[in-house]
Amino acid sequence: MFIHFFHELKKAGVPVTVREYLTLMEALDADIIDRAPTDFYYLSRATLVKDERNIDKFDKVFGATFKGLESLAEGLEVDIPEEWLRKLTEKFLTEEEKAQIEALGGWDKLMEALKKRLEEQKGRHQGGSKWIGTGGTSPFGAYGYNPEGVRIGQDGNRNFRAVKVWDKREFKDYDDQVELGTRNIKMALRRLRKFARTGSPDELDLDGTIRETARHGYLDVQMRPERRNSIKVLIFFDVGGSMDWHIQLCEELFSAAKAEFKHMEYFYFHNCLYEKVWKKNSRRFDDVTPTWDVLHKYGNDYKVIFVGDASMSPYEIMQPGGSVEHFNEEAGVTWMKRVGSIYSSMVWLNPVKEKHWDYTHSIGMMRDVMEQRMFPLTLDGLDKAMKELVRSR
Repeated sequence: MFIHFFHELKKAGVPVTVREYLTLMEALDADIIDRAPTDFYYLSRATLVKDERNIDKFDKVFGATFKGLESLAEGLEVDIPEEWLRKLTEKFLTEEEKAQIEALGGWDKLMEALKKRLEEQKGRHQGGSKWIGTGGTSPFGAYGYNPEGVRIGQDGNRNFRAVKVWDKREFKDYDDQVELGTRNIKMALRRLRKFARTGSPDELDLDGTIRETARHGYLDVQMRPERRNSIKVLIFFDVGGSMDWHIQLCEELFSAAKAEFKHMEYFYFHNCLYEKVWKKNSRRFDDVTPTWDVLHKYGNDYKVIFVGDASMSPYEIMQPGGSVEHFNEEAGVTWMKRVGSIYSSMVWLNPVKEKHWDYTHSIGMMRDVMEQRMFPLTLDGLDKAMKELVRSR
């Protein structure tokens, strides 16, 4: 069973190793957990998963491999004497609860219904309001609630809130193939960091203080500038048209980038870069900035990121006058190559799912213009894009 679990994790793309598997086996042999499904889930997750991005994959495999594990009493026939059940009511039920049992027709009716449903039910059942099982509102079973019910097969009161943690999949947003949230974007952008100490010396230099104090024989406090991310980023956002479908994702990326990079400049364009860009979309035709001015103002030490779906007419990339908004004297590809000739660190982030790229000709064209440096706007894609920007010099 455990070997099958190990192989299923590898098939799902979770990078588990034999060493981790043996660690799990050693932990089970040492009885460091109670023999409970939830304890086993947390133990196996702790030993087999090294990256939180793989937790969702782990949860899905765990649920499929150990389906039904939460019902340890499944398949067991338990003959509980009626006298025991009556004694339990005297110990645990209030007078009000006893009155609720009477609402069903009294104890004899309750036990008669229990016997009948045990005879009728075939197989395990979870949820619902009639059959005996778990998680429902039937009068019989475990982990559910019914004021007239008898709890069967449950090892203690769960306060009626038991939920299989692996079915909840609380880490599904960390999966490296899903679109990003602001928190995840920030984590990915942190790969693009280069710290330098600049500005006024307003931070205590503890190591320097110790060193100079030991050298001089008296307390010699040393200060130093704060370490800041010295990376400079220039971002171009595609807006309008088909990009309206991706507004929220682009807003999250913009918010995360502003929080992570002290030196960040941004501009907007539509579909493809041409001779002008802008800062405010409400004034995109009145308050524009010549693209040449941008290229002259920001040095080649900037990292350039284009964000867009690259979904347009091929003429908008390859032909003068191909823009759908104005007559562009030079083709979009000309401007893209100019940017590439100045900035060696340049990538394109595409919010369209990568599996759909082949269905749009312009995406392939822009990818070629970018020399294959186009990445999907997922956690995995953003990680690869940041690595590309760090590698390019």
